[in-house]
Amino acid sequence: MAPANDSTRSRNRGAVLIISMIFLVIFSALAVSMAAMSGTNVQIAENHRKADRARACAESGFDVIRFWLSRVSISGTTAEDLKFSQIANSLQDELTSESITNVTTSCDGSAITIPSVTLDSPGQKSFYGTITPLDNETIQIDITGVYGSITRTIRAHYNFGERANNVFDFGVATKGPLSLSGNIELEGVNVSVEASVYIVSENSNLALSIIGNSQIAGDVSIGNPIASVDLQGGQAGIGGETGQDAINNHVSFGVPPSEFPEPDPAQFESFVTSVVDANTDTSADSTLENIKIAANTNPTFSGQVTLKGIVYIETPNVVEFTGGADITGIIVGDGDIQDNSGANQIIFRGNVDSHPITDLPQEAQFDGLYDQTGTFVMAPGFHVSFGGSFSTLSGAIAGNGVEFFGNAGGTINGSVINYSEEEMMLSGNSDLYFNRSGTTEVPAGFVPEIVLEYNPSSYSEVLI
Repeated sequence: MAPANDSTRSRNRGAVLIISMIFLVIFSALAVSMAAMSGTNVQIAENHRKADRARACAESGFDVIRFWLSRVSISGTTAEDLKFSQIANSLQDELTSESITNVTTSCDGSAITIPSVTLDSPGQKSFYGTITPLDNETIQIDITGVYGSITRTIRAHYNFGERANNVFDFGVATKGPLSLSGNIELEGVNVSVEASVYIVSENSNLALSIIGNSQIAGDVSIGNPIASVDLQGGQAGIGGETGQDAINNHVSFGVPPSEFPEPDPAQFESFVTSVVDANTDTSADSTLENIKIAANTNPTFSGQVTLKGIVYIETPNVVEFTGGADITGIIVGDGDIQDNSGANQIIFRGNVDSHPITDLPQEAQFDGLYDQTGTFVMAPGFHVSFGGSFSTLSGAIAGNGVEFFGNAGGTINGSVINYSEEEMMLSGNSDLYFNRSGTTEVPAGFVPEIVLEYNPSSYSEVLI
């Protein structure tokens, strides 16, 4: 039996070594596979990292361009075929005004190109973009982020929208300083905020002067950050307080700018059906409808005059109402909004009875006027002054210089807008009551701004 056992051992000798070698080969193969897989995973992770950084560059660039597009605006009178080029000009103007040199634009009429903008000093991170019109109401923005050789592109759409000018949120808005002397009171009919005041006063550090017993019921917002307010007299006050408390609690300096509305007098000229010129007798009592006062006429309406529809005044002209004036309509001046000379004037020395344009009789000559609401006087380039009393003025009043003097006073259903950088003066015994309740639309004749409104639902990452 012993020899047989020796034979079995001889036949099994070396099996363990073979099995060990097999396992060694298997584990070695697994190790090589795992090493290769690990390397691949590292490469995939690196590619993801680069792609994420490229996408982050695109998102950074998108946020940058979104910021600047939010500041872009153009006139509401811009023709459809000029909107895109005006958007391009406005965008570059905004960059230039803020001395931004690393972001530039160019426009060839069909696209706005934003060349590469570096996001870090080594230069591996950057973005570039294009803005293209899709139709008359929509533009498309593509921003491509770059990290090394990897790019990612973000796309979104903007729609053209309208923005009303927020100066209509104030009872009085003036580019120049404001002076109140005598017994002037600015009151709100419903709430005191209706009599709030906005003053730019860019060229004068004395933005507001109140002398005597004059009062402003609302708060005062001043654009000039280094401006001052002068209150003289124990009753001179703002927001129901007097002295330094009135300034501390009711005056804000360095407020964000409010855009003044662009007037468009030309749209009303088509309603004119008759002309007042040097041959017209303006001394007698009269009723006039949809008139144009020809340039250089300089009429004085000394009788009781009833005006219906549009009163369109050409420049140059000085128009005076020394008698009573009963007005159902809009007074329009065709002057230059940059003209602060006071050479053109509209002066009301007598009493004024004003009625909204919706009170016009239902007659053919007034067709198209009934929805032109919210404006009483829109006269760029004209100094507009009131010296007589009135019960109610039926809309906003705008001119290059607006003055109330003597016993002028009553309710104004809208805002007073002064485009002039010269001092706006309210004097005498004028009590002005502002009623802006229910005013939600831009008054007739004032052009809202066209702005770009981001459409968040259009945001996507695209392959280009």
